[in-house]
Amino acid sequence: MKLSPTMQKYIVHWGEMGTRWGVNRTVAQIHALLFLANQPMNAEDIVETLNVARSNVSNSLKELQSWGLVKVQHVLGDRRDHFVALQDVWEIFRVITEERKKRELDPTLTVLRECAIEAENDAEIEAATRQKMDDVLVFLEMLLSGYDDFKHLPPSVVMKLLKMGGKLGQLVAIFGKDDEIAAK
Repeated sequence: MKLSPTMQKYIVHWGEMGTRWGVNRTVAQIHALLFLANQPMNAEDIVETLNVARSNVSNSLKELQSWGLVKVQHVLGDRRDHFVALQDVWEIFRVITEERKKRELDPTLTVLRECAIEAENDAEIEAATRQKMDDVLVFLEMLLSGYDDFKHLPPSVVMKLLKMGGKLGQLVAIFGKDDEIAAK
């Protein structure tokens, strides 16, 4: 596959961003390449296009498959595996978000809950420290609950919410004032 200078720039930058997000540079570059490709690519094509080691490509493809971002697609008359990336940006975002939640946030939530239970009986922890731990737990539970509420919404609804931006915040603030008045 011949890459234009713009495609090269895109792929290189995606690799750089991947490293900032804790993803191996080659994994991110292969993902970007397969996303931009208009036909399935085999591992040898990826090796030639990105000029990276075959073993690195194999390991990276396995990682991308474990995330659900890349799938094997067979091509008639060719015994090699060919690979395609998810093409829908909303589905890519959903898959990455769900995987990160599963791999990072869910285990953190488990530990925070354990710490909250243990802190109740830990005489060495001051009340202010216990409160800080509880605040983080409440925040993360609220964040993940909100995520669970929104993850099933169709992309068109999420786009409308995003476009509303600050206007949505203003609307919530208006209703919040009514709640404050009712509470008094």
